[in-house]
Amino acid sequence: MIPTRADLAWSTDEAGTVTLHKENTGLFNKAAQKLLHKPRVSHIHLDKMGSFVWTRIDGQRTVGQLADLAAEQFGPKADPVYPRMAKYIQILASYEFITLANPGEEPAGR
Repeated sequence: MIPTRADLAWSTDEAGTVTLHKENTGLFNKAAQKLLHKPRVSHIHLDKMGSFVWTRIDGQRTVGQLADLAAEQFGPKADPVYPRMAKYIQILASYEFITLANPGEEPAGR
C-alpha cells in the first residue's frame, strides 16, 4: 500500500517534531465548540518516529519502504518495525490523515 497525506495543515519545530493541525468542522463540532468550549483546531503532536515517517510520506513510497527507512534511522528502537509501521499507518488512515492506495492506483480523494 502507498500512503498519501491528506490536505492537512502541519508544522515542525526546531527538533523536527511534527504537529498536525486538524480543523474540527461540522454541525456537531460547532455545537461542541460553543457549548463545551472545545477547540476549533486540534493539535496532534507526533513522536520522533511518527514525525520521521510523516515527513517521508510522499504518495510514492510504500508502507514497507517507510518501515525500511525507519529501521535504518532508528535501528533496534524501531523494532518490531513492520507490525509497528502497519499499526501506525492504520491509525493515520482511521483518522483520515492519510489515504491508502495499491501501487498503480490513484489514492482515494484525489
